[in-house]
Amino acid sequence: MKMKPKNDVPAADVDPVDLPENAFVELGADEEYRPVMHPAREYAEVTPYSVITGLILAVIFSAAAAYLGLKVGQVFEAAIPIAIIAVGLSGWLKKKDALGQNVIIQSIGACSGVIVAGTIFTLPALYILQSTHPEITVNFLEVFLSSLFGGVLGILFFIPFRKYFVKDMHGKYPFPEATATTQVLISGQSAKSNEGGGQAKLLVVASLIGGLYDYIVATFGWWSEVVTTTAYTWGQTIADKTKFVFSCNTGAAVLGLGYIVGLKYAFVIFAGSIFVWWFIIPLMGAYGSAEIAALSAPQIFAEYARMIGIGGIAMAGIIGIVKSRSIIGQAVGLAARELKGAPADTKTIRWQRDISMKHIAYFSAIALLGVLLFFWFGVIHTFWQALVAWVVVTVIAFLFTTVAANAIAIVGSNPVSGMTLMTLIIASGVFVAIGLNGTSGIVASMVLGGVVCTALSMAGGFVTDLKIGYWLGSTPRKQESWKFLGTLVSAATVGAVMLMLNKVYGFTGPDALAAPQANAMAKLIEPMMMGGATPWTLYIIGAVLALILNWLGVPALAFCLGMFLPLHLNTPMLVGGLVNYFVSRSSKDADVCRARTDRGTLIASGLIAGGALFGVFAAITIFCGAKVPQNGGDFVPQILGLVAYALLIAYFYFASCKARK
Repeated sequence: MKMKPKNDVPAADVDPVDLPENAFVELGADEEYRPVMHPAREYAEVTPYSVITGLILAVIFSAAAAYLGLKVGQVFEAAIPIAIIAVGLSGWLKKKDALGQNVIIQSIGACSGVIVAGTIFTLPALYILQSTHPEITVNFLEVFLSSLFGGVLGILFFIPFRKYFVKDMHGKYPFPEATATTQVLISGQSAKSNEGGGQAKLLVVASLIGGLYDYIVATFGWWSEVVTTTAYTWGQTIADKTKFVFSCNTGAAVLGLGYIVGLKYAFVIFAGSIFVWWFIIPLMGAYGSAEIAALSAPQIFAEYARMIGIGGIAMAGIIGIVKSRSIIGQAVGLAARELKGAPADTKTIRWQRDISMKHIAYFSAIALLGVLLFFWFGVIHTFWQALVAWVVVTVIAFLFTTVAANAIAIVGSNPVSGMTLMTLIIASGVFVAIGLNGTSGIVASMVLGGVVCTALSMAGGFVTDLKIGYWLGSTPRKQESWKFLGTLVSAATVGAVMLMLNKVYGFTGPDALAAPQANAMAKLIEPMMMGGATPWTLYIIGAVLALILNWLGVPALAFCLGMFLPLHLNTPMLVGGLVNYFVSRSSKDADVCRARTDRGTLIASGLIAGGALFGVFAAITIFCGAKVPQNGGDFVPQILGLVAYALLIAYFYFASCKARK
């Protein structure tokens, strides 16, 4: 006997087993997007199974990501491996209606990566500065509340922009990480059909290839992860004389990321990187001071040229805020109307139902009050100085929310460390002006930076979760509501793990954890609070450049992201974009090209998913005592790296071109 579908949906209107053809392209004037789960039906989403599983994975991945991030400076994206685990677990348990529950598992569990990034990029700087300023203290409550309040603000500040980013801008942004995660989640659904089963198999094969490829490099070092001209005598000679360097990461995951980003944005990002590495750095080396000339190209980038990128990102963010002022105004206006008693839209279909703006306003007020009390009683102890710090956090976190979301939507990489550096610069200038300096100013600035960094990290990660839910048809309100619990658990886990790692390894000394981002924060904040100099000229150059780029019609944020990120990470983005370009033009038949491009997207998602999952395995291997291979400058691993990368690209291209009309 057939059951009657809920909400009187026709029985023939069954859920598809794959994403619609218009999932990744802009919609026509009268065209609508219909997600996998029917908007008019109710599905099992929030269940004891999905919530408990999501929380367990949040704890596990928070601990793993915190250790790896502090050890080598890389925080893996937890969303994809958690999605893989969710699909595998639901298949093993033979769960019905697993898709909606898997989205919730992924959304809760993914809190781990974003909370970790926001915390470990900033707060370990307090431990680092303890070596020269013993009066600085760090405790669990500071770390926990900084992470918790930052995560909560990131969620609350982004929800009003959900509709704009995930619905109104449909097809305009590539959303590389969300695309890969969605392909993983839909693979469990599509495996039920013959055609979908073939796609799920392709995703698994690509994941294994990409994962094993990246794992071998990360743990055994059979070939170089980064190929560079400085590995050769002629290249090192050129670098010494002109500071000219070329490098490329040979990883599978970054290659797949470039494919999904596409050639347009990949080229703009690469252009920003080339501008810094092939023009700014050689000019600084040739015409800069003797101190700069004595540095290597990577050192000039880290200590000087990258600051131009930070200034550019900040100005690009301001430009983005100005351009989206109508969206911000609509969100604020909607909240104001609901607070005045205007009824919310109760006719909104399940698929587009958010937490009401009235509740968002109330929760935001409570969270902001909590932040103020935390600053006053827990950090600064002087009300009016705490109030100033609170204003800085509120304004920057709210306004830069759209910047973080834009960055994730375009390139899948959140420049949260760059925006946090700019936040620290602004906050430090304000604090010094109101008399809050010295070690007390350092602590206040770093805790403030931790709140802002976590808020922006959460906003960037949350747009990924909600875009996944949009493509698949989840209920946004359920994702939004349960994200708070995932944030609470992840913040507690990260705080405990960071204090434990400090006791076991420490952040200073010969065997200390590297914590590169936190070291950069410490290096920046100490001279500002102790009367040192700040490279305002470099920040201003970046800001002016962003204004010029915007005037010329060049995506300023993408270009400045290229200036901020290392060259070896931007080059494979261009390579992946070129693979996309050639695959999309590999036939004279437009339908064949479209099918091949879609197949390439599935393979790219597999490469990203495999790289992310096996990145966790690599972290476990390193945790068990394996040494990170140091073969970047050896000749043979460099040649093998080129060969392995060429074979990977060949597989990517030819496997994509096997698609039929």
